[in-house]
Amino acid sequence: MQITETIHALTIPFTVPTPAGPIPRSVTVYLICGQQVTLIDSGVAGCEVPILAYLEEIGRGGEITRLILTHSHPDHIGAARALRAATGCAVLAPATERAWIEDTERQARERPVPGFATLVGGPVAVDHLVHSGDVIDLGGGLQLEAVAAPGHSAGSTAYFLRREGALFCGDAVPLPHDLPIYDDYRTSLATLERLAALTGVELLLEAWTAPTHQPPAARLAAGAAWLREIDAAVHRAASAGSPADPLALCRQVVEVLGLPAPAANPLVARSLASHGGALPG
Repeated sequence: MQITETIHALTIPFTVPTPAGPIPRSVTVYLICGQQVTLIDSGVAGCEVPILAYLEEIGRGGEITRLILTHSHPDHIGAARALRAATGCAVLAPATERAWIEDTERQARERPVPGFATLVGGPVAVDHLVHSGDVIDLGGGLQLEAVAAPGHSAGSTAYFLRREGALFCGDAVPLPHDLPIYDDYRTSLATLERLAALTGVELLLEAWTAPTHQPPAARLAAGAAWLREIDAAVHRAASAGSPADPLALCRQVVEVLGLPAPAANPLVARSLASHGGALPG
């Protein structure tokens, strides 16, 4: 759907298989259609089909000039290889995330995700490395400013289209009552504070969910509140004499938070372990 003069959003469903059962997910990718077409994130393998179909529908078939990645996780890079092959687009990504984008087998070893091979269509070369503070020229007077947004991943980066007040933040802002998935709790909180301090943000455009009318300040506050609720649940479970096994502790925290049983998985346990010694690493 078109949400501003130049920005279009596509929310694409997919499923993550886990031993406890499939977890339905979705990812929202964004097209900036100005003089040139820029895609923010690619979705999982197979997302190239609806993305390319949408471009045909709006009369911009195959016109992706550049694909800009917010970070290296499967639901953001999974279709990058196919989109590069279909459009010849340049790939831009945060410097810290490059290794896992160009070597997806390494990512699968170092951060195992159920169904990784079905979610990621292979590695892709990064043409341009992005650092916080960089300004990316999209043509026709449109510019994206790179803003460091670590926590969800070490190199997560948001992109600010200041002319339209739109901040593309990937997964940097936790979604209340959704799976806790981040590298570091405290870094995530600090990122939310930094994003809240940005001036001129009128639209917070996330990958977790389709665009909403919630004011950016309220959404950022809700994300911070959810992180603190998770932290409190983690410490309650630890202080109650929970078992030393991280996954067993994860099950207890998931139950306290009212999350579905498949949320008790190694990826979530890894996130909970970042809460400062409450859980064993």
